[in-house]
Amino acid sequence: QMHLVESGGGLVQAGASLRLSCAASGRTFSMYAVGWFRQAPGKEREFVASIRGSGFGRYYADSVKGRFTISRDNAKNMVFLQMNSTKPEDTAVYYCAASTGIPTTGDGNGMDYWGKGTLVTVSS
Repeated sequence: QMHLVESGGGLVQAGASLRLSCAASGRTFSMYAVGWFRQAPGKEREFVASIRGSGFGRYYADSVKGRFTISRDNAKNMVFLQMNSTKPEDTAVYYCAASTGIPTTGDGNGMDYWGKGTLVTVSS
C-alpha cells in the first residue's frame, strides 16, 4: 500500500513559477514510477509528466514541455513538479500517482495509487 499527498498548489499570476510536491509513504517508493496528472474544470484528466523509479527517465506532455520539470528524491520519498512560465490553461487540480509501469500519456487509468490532488489556479 502506498499513500500519496500533494502540496504546493495555489493562486499565481501567469508567468509565475510554482513547485508542487508529492510525499509518498512506503519503503519501496524507488520501485515505482510517478506521474503528475491534471484535471481542469469540465475537462478530462490528462497526463502532465512522469519519472521512472530510478529518476533517469522523464516524460512530458507537449503542452508543458520546456516549462515544467519533474524530479524525485527517493531518500525522502518525494516527487516534485517545478512549473515555470505558467499559463491560465495550466489551471487544474494536479494529482500525483504511482505505478510500477511508467505513464507517458493518457488519463492515468492504469496507475495503482493516487493522491487527492492540489489545486493550481493561474490568473491572466
